[in-house]
Amino acid sequence: MNNKQPIINIAVIAHVDAGKSTLVDALLAQSNVFRENQEVVDCVMDSNDLERERGITIYSKNCSIMYKDIKINIVDTPGHADFSSEVERILKTVDTVVLLVDSSEGPMPQTRFVLNKSLEKGLNPILFINKIDKKDQRAEEVVDMVFDLFVELKANDKQLDFPVLYGIAKEGIAIRDMADEGVDLAPLFETIVEHVGLQDNLSLEPLQMQVSSLAYDDYIGRLGIGKVYSGTIHAGEQLEICKTDGTFKKVKINQVFVYRGLARVEVKEAQAGDIVVISGIPDISIGETIGEINQVQPMELIEIEQPTLSMNFLVNKSPFAGDSGKFVTTRHIRARLEKELEVNVGLLVEDLEDTTDGFKVSGRGELHLSILLENMRREGYEVAVSKPEVIMHRDDKGKLLEPVELVIISVPEKYSGAVISKLNIRKGRMESMYNEDNWTKMEFYVPTRGLLGYQSEFINDTHGEGTMVRRFAAFEEHKGDIPQRLNGVLISQFSGETMAYSLFNLSDRGEMLVTAGTKVYEGMIIGINNRSDDMTVNPTKNKKMTNVRSSGTDEALKLVEPRIMTLEQALEFINDDELVELTPTDIRIRKKVLGELERKRSSR
Repeated sequence: MNNKQPIINIAVIAHVDAGKSTLVDALLAQSNVFRENQEVVDCVMDSNDLERERGITIYSKNCSIMYKDIKINIVDTPGHADFSSEVERILKTVDTVVLLVDSSEGPMPQTRFVLNKSLEKGLNPILFINKIDKKDQRAEEVVDMVFDLFVELKANDKQLDFPVLYGIAKEGIAIRDMADEGVDLAPLFETIVEHVGLQDNLSLEPLQMQVSSLAYDDYIGRLGIGKVYSGTIHAGEQLEICKTDGTFKKVKINQVFVYRGLARVEVKEAQAGDIVVISGIPDISIGETIGEINQVQPMELIEIEQPTLSMNFLVNKSPFAGDSGKFVTTRHIRARLEKELEVNVGLLVEDLEDTTDGFKVSGRGELHLSILLENMRREGYEVAVSKPEVIMHRDDKGKLLEPVELVIISVPEKYSGAVISKLNIRKGRMESMYNEDNWTKMEFYVPTRGLLGYQSEFINDTHGEGTMVRRFAAFEEHKGDIPQRLNGVLISQFSGETMAYSLFNLSDRGEMLVTAGTKVYEGMIIGINNRSDDMTVNPTKNKKMTNVRSSGTDEALKLVEPRIMTLEQALEFINDDELVELTPTDIRIRKKVLGELERKRSSR
């Protein structure tokens, strides 16, 4: 039994676009994971279409590579703060992290969050400066910037003595010194092994495994994924599990899988140090410890962050309901949300009190919920969604508390005034501000309520040059009223097809959200009013035809490009009396009450 294969577990952490998925692709390619004839997809770890499009990792995923006779498990981590509970769980299972930083950008605010969690967990990172082939690379300076960041995050002496590698992930090259000739990623493999060292063989000790994430398989049900800290786990074995509430329960493990390359491979047993997937426990949950009967040593429970935002997912009842979606009923939506609950731990689904036509869904932020909606839309679901609402709490004395976020902003100096005044209106509190090379860096504490709908304004105010990173800070006393959207909307009075003639005449009233030839219905929102009130308009009216030619007015109408909203922008935009209608082909915005007379009655 003592011929145990050495195992090292690592995570790669980086800012969006620093090249994390590219580096993992290169590591896989150089450890001969792919067969000669196998097609290799770029960003192989971002397996979900949405992840590829947005260039972000949403769900952490695992793969493994072989270096000499050492197995290295690579755990991919999400970098976005909405997935922070995912990050903490993952870091618990690894021996070191590879911090990937762009050679010209330097460490970005987004990296800070995951790095801070790694240092708190006592991990000793390895620094990899990527994209050293860039014209504006300043690798040596970036190393100093990272060192300063480590100091600021209170790293200990051992953590500050981090190994540094330089490279080009896209070409699969790593070097120890900028003067070296780059050949392959061997220097990175060697550094990982030297830095972590080979672990003691604990496979003969009593079994201890903790579940750190979940997966779901249509054939074998719910799966638990986690690290075997000591002992050996066998398929078909009778074991005991310590549940999250502290109770013990006897269970039978059906199958055990480990990662080989990108594949999940079934094995008879897996030893200490490996990351495994187990089936057979239908109610398995995150943080639970598995061990031998009467010998379970419960590990410290993993805190799962509480939801901060909720939305109502309603059955789509618009006049166009069912035109393009396959799944449109309450039953369909319920089944899909229940399936999501199997693996998405930060999610909470409740029945609505006043209607049976929908559910209240709570999650850890706009991104967390909008990704679920976007996935549902692509799978053929139709659903109408209400404005996101922040979840409030009450303290022991009955005081109302609301979530407040730390917002780190970096903008060109000339736009800082606009950002400060907007965040003041939204009850933001400035914590610090400093200028450097015509850029302003600011930290604010802002209620989550105040940040709803701010992202698109921020992009406009900073002409797309600013960066904003937010993360939950604390619950604080309720901050009072925060103004909603300043502009009213243009609402269609009739159903039909929009005409270029009407849209052209309406364009001086506001900004259009639809093009000519779009099918609309009464109560659908077709534009943003320049003024603060809502206005009902007729976008389906065409020019009256006469047989008299008027000079100069019959030229083709030039319409201004409409603003086509993404799902997130639509959710940010709507007010309390509006809904976003999602179908596989369209994202529409509508009033909750479609008829103009009924709207007037209900507003009275």
